[in-house]
Amino acid sequence: MKPIIIFGVGQFAEVAHFYFTRDSSREVAAFTTDDMAMAPQQLLGLPVIPFSEIAAKYPPSSYDMFVAIGSSAVNRNRRDKCACMKSLGFTLASYASSKSIIWTEAIGENSFILEHNTIQPYTRIGNNVIIWSGNHIGHHVIVEDNCFITSHVVISGGVTIGEGTFLGVNATIRDHIHLGKYNVIGAGAVILKNTRDEEVYSSKSALRHPATTHEQDEISA
Repeated sequence: MKPIIIFGVGQFAEVAHFYFTRDSSREVAAFTTDDMAMAPQQLLGLPVIPFSEIAAKYPPSSYDMFVAIGSSAVNRNRRDKCACMKSLGFTLASYASSKSIIWTEAIGENSFILEHNTIQPYTRIGNNVIIWSGNHIGHHVIVEDNCFITSHVVISGGVTIGEGTFLGVNATIRDHIHLGKYNVIGAGAVILKNTRDEEVYSSKSALRHPATTHEQDEISA
């Protein structure tokens, strides 16, 4: 398999380097970023290359790419950078921890699945999906592109997670629920009915969000 370049120089990039080098067959060759004014010349002993030079120095024919951007702009920044990489001809690498139980092979590109996740059969994970550690993702779940699932989230069977959605720590999604696109589901929220696109849902115990927030302990059917 081709070595990879990691886009990003923040903590997520360091975490990606850790897992790719310790729990995959991938070699990380370099890091790259747009903002060289804020970047070190090296990170973890590897060069940091200006993104404007990356395709010339590390051509897509010889290297793959992983975009290590978090959930900024409700995952849109990571989505847009992945599209940019594809337009340059890069194949986007994915990682799935050997310490997770994963009963599906339907996992898209630029996806990142950390340890102690249980992903049950007939589940589909889209492109550019980040799944942090310790989650339960039930059978026949569809996670659409560009989502970010934090830790200790429970997604029951038959759920669809709409494109670009962010799920906070300890969120719980009842079975056969359809979450809208680009939702923000706050930490500890319990979702018991379908949600609308482009909205924020949180528990009463969470910090207050803007006026679009639906502040309920449970969003019931």
